[in-house]
Amino acid sequence: MNLTLLATLLITGFVGCAEFASATLMHPVIRRLPIEEQMTMEKGLLRTFGRVMPLLMTAAPILAVMGAVAYGSGWLVSAAVVLAVALVVTILGNVPINLWTSRLRGTEVPEQFRAKRRHWDIYQVVRGSLQLLGFALTCAAVSQLIPTTT
Repeated sequence: MNLTLLATLLITGFVGCAEFASATLMHPVIRRLPIEEQMTMEKGLLRTFGRVMPLLMTAAPILAVMGAVAYGSGWLVSAAVVLAVALVVTILGNVPINLWTSRLRGTEVPEQFRAKRRHWDIYQVVRGSLQLLGFALTCAAVSQLIPTTT
């Protein structure tokens, strides 16, 4: 068993599935809530996702690079690139809005909350899609590396 490949599969799978599901399944439901409840949800999600995702989103492209170097897999090179782009989108797009949201105090919703969160939604769809693609590319790499039996 190769622990680097296993860790790459587990981490890219968790990150890709969690972030894509957040964008396509969870946040559309949150958007139907009253704006005050949306703010409560977003601040709560920052406290939960915000504890693990920065580490895992950073680890994903690093692990893909490690696998690409170890195995010379074009699939893992592609996964590393896609996951790195997702990380850049996160840092430049999502993180500033998350920081702004985390600094909100009280229950009064600022006028610009809705607009900022809709921008965040766009970044979320992009990064979640890229992370899911990174996971799919990692799966393709692993399936190619598994010896076939006849």
